[in-house]
Amino acid sequence: MGSMDVMKGKNSGSTSFAAIAAALIPSAITAAVFLAAFVSLRSRYRNIYAPRTYFRTLSRKDRTPSSSHTLVSWYHDFRVLDDKFILRHSSLEAYLFLRFLRMVVLICAVGCCLTWPILFSVNATGGGDSTQLDRISLSNVTNKKHLYAHAIVAWVFFAFIVLLITRERLFVIGLRQAYQTIPLNASRLSSRVVLYLSVPSEGIRKENLHRWFGENAVRSWVVSNRSQLEKVVSKRNSKIDNLEGVEVQLLKNANGDKQNGASNGQANARRPTHRTNYVAGDEVDSISRSRKELRSILSEIDRLRQADPSDPKKQAGAIFVEFKDQRSAHQAFQLVQHSSPLTLQPRYIGVQPKEVNWENLNLDPSLRITYSYLAVAFAVAIIVFWSIPIGIIGTISNINYLTDKVKFLGFINNLPDPILGLLTGFVPPLLLSTVVSYVPYFLKWVANFSGQPTTFEASRWAQQWYFAFQVVQVFLVTTFSSGAAAVATKIANEPTAVPTLLAKNLPKASNFYLTYFVLQGLGTASKQILNYSDLFSFLFFYKYMSKTPRQKYNTYTRMKGISWFNVYPKFTNLAVIAIAYSCIAPLVLGFAGIGIFLLYSSYRYNLLYVVQVKTETRGESYSRSLQHLMTGVYLAEICLVGLFGVRKAPGPSALAIILLVVTALYHFTVNNYLAPLEHYLPLDVFSDGDQDEERPLLSGDEDVDGPHRTQVQRSRVHKLGAGKLPAVLLDPLATFLEPRVFASQEALRPWLRDPEGESEETITYTDEQVENAYVNPALTSKTPKVWLAKDQKGLSKSEIEANETEGFPSTDEGAELDASNEIRWNHDDFSTVPIFKEATRY
Repeated sequence: MGSMDVMKGKNSGSTSFAAIAAALIPSAITAAVFLAAFVSLRSRYRNIYAPRTYFRTLSRKDRTPSSSHTLVSWYHDFRVLDDKFILRHSSLEAYLFLRFLRMVVLICAVGCCLTWPILFSVNATGGGDSTQLDRISLSNVTNKKHLYAHAIVAWVFFAFIVLLITRERLFVIGLRQAYQTIPLNASRLSSRVVLYLSVPSEGIRKENLHRWFGENAVRSWVVSNRSQLEKVVSKRNSKIDNLEGVEVQLLKNANGDKQNGASNGQANARRPTHRTNYVAGDEVDSISRSRKELRSILSEIDRLRQADPSDPKKQAGAIFVEFKDQRSAHQAFQLVQHSSPLTLQPRYIGVQPKEVNWENLNLDPSLRITYSYLAVAFAVAIIVFWSIPIGIIGTISNINYLTDKVKFLGFINNLPDPILGLLTGFVPPLLLSTVVSYVPYFLKWVANFSGQPTTFEASRWAQQWYFAFQVVQVFLVTTFSSGAAAVATKIANEPTAVPTLLAKNLPKASNFYLTYFVLQGLGTASKQILNYSDLFSFLFFYKYMSKTPRQKYNTYTRMKGISWFNVYPKFTNLAVIAIAYSCIAPLVLGFAGIGIFLLYSSYRYNLLYVVQVKTETRGESYSRSLQHLMTGVYLAEICLVGLFGVRKAPGPSALAIILLVVTALYHFTVNNYLAPLEHYLPLDVFSDGDQDEERPLLSGDEDVDGPHRTQVQRSRVHKLGAGKLPAVLLDPLATFLEPRVFASQEALRPWLRDPEGESEETITYTDEQVENAYVNPALTSKTPKVWLAKDQKGLSKSEIEANETEGFPSTDEGAELDASNEIRWNHDDFSTVPIFKEATRY
């Protein structure tokens, strides 16, 4: 009988300390090992850990300065470089993502300073009998008067968050306006181009350009259906790669022949061969066969390219239109130009050629609408059916509460506390991270399937739905699974006390997120820094799978990218969790702040030294994530309303309901005014653009304080606080409270100034670059040059001659076979690589 009582006591108590320790200890050890490995490997594999310091695929001004590559001295550069360096030399989105993480850390820090001194003591003396970390959560409060503290703290803290979000929305509006109008970006061709879908046949004709799109339209690029050509061009590129492979194999065979004076006849005897039908076919010379097939492919490409592009069957109903300047382009973009709701709709501005999903431009409007609804159905299905594995994981996190009722789980009662802590604290968050990691990429595929015409729009769609998935599955399903599991035994024993038991025990789910933040902060951050998956992938493919100079070059120079549709929802949801639990279990704020700061540090390193941003959302991902943060505020307020109501505390309930109503009204009002500015650039920012570009705001250190003085003169906070508060407090207070002044385009243009003056540069294009800018690459791409490696016996020269006789441009410059038959090329100077070319910035 006594042993049964002990067992029940073990199950009913909190295991929060053991769970956190079980997550913290292995995570800390793993992080230490990962960081030690990173420090030792960084200088050896610079192409993995610091490509932005020297890769010629980046312009010299955009490379991150690096004074040393020794074990630890690089840390000085990392610490000294400002985040604005990323804004000026990488991308707007990369800077805003780091700013978003810093903002979440700020929210958590302010929340800790506000909630910990007040709510910890209020919860600990709340009259309940909870133990361990549950004692300082709301679950330990039984005295109704104590709940006033939670309600008042909620008013102050959530008001701060809502004002901070508003301030940041105004900041990004001003920053986008300033960023897109500086000369470097204003001179881009894409800044003057609008993409129209569903254009009638008469609107596509060049002679009707001005009649349909206005006198400010300069030129157009008509999109035609070239899907068959795209397939043949892809086949051509694959066949070039195949030809290089068999030719390099021939060169290696000849180079490996130790007999001096090996003639072409001996080399021919060692020429690669293959069977035409795998095992049973005739044996043929691989090089000759590849050349023959390539000739046929090139003839097919010529035939398809010469096909009349004006053929109605080839028309896609889409057109890119260039306007004479940014103002004209944005004016056309914001103008409703046709009475039919499906004509010239939808339309997009600022689309770069590399962002175009060519296969989605020629969809019929009815088909595009159908695909969009099917995509939504897919996304909803993912969210709904993923709850099965997520719910199981949430249950595991509190499985010790179920052992009384589920008999076959009784063996868990006999597990040692460290093992039980590992099972409930470390395993569930690890499983959750793994299960969720595959979802965003499937959603991106669904977005492309839905007919999104650009990668920009596909990323926006995927971000919206992945955030919905994160909130529903990673937060709500896991929370209620954990909470339901924690109270299942007591509900079965006392069903009439369901509301009271839920109000008391639901906050226990917060312990899961304490360990989740530990794993995210220590585990994910250190994994991001070590980046072992890319390292192992490079070592394997470069050594064993890359057989030609082209393959080795591509493997070596492939820079890590970043998917905004993946990272923004993930970290926005972390912030939502922290906000939602801020007044229920304030300790979550501390764990969240530390975890997200570690993640900020890891992403900051990667964006400075490793990542090449390949997808820009021009600040829209940041604006969208700010809106998503409001989900955390609403969930927190709704939870408080429910918890106060269950505990029958009328005063705190009234305060929470009023707060919820005020928040909704404020949010609705702010959205009405800010949403148009987040979607469109106002035309007045271009009204005197030429004069703005000639102002000395972007040059000369002597003008740094000039704009700030103007802002101070316009600031009411400075007028009221002058002489009463020191400048060290007055400046940040004015910046926070008056974003219309300090986050305006006028204020941020000098803030964007680059000390070296690159922001004043403009981009110019050749006639050929402009003519082909928005033409399907399948129509303009040239046959890749066959790149061979020089061999010691000179056979590469005869192979080059044979290829060029067939019409295939070839070279053996920039690569050679050494004595050990390995391909060597200059890793530090890409200018010697014959296939290297700098990307055009559209």
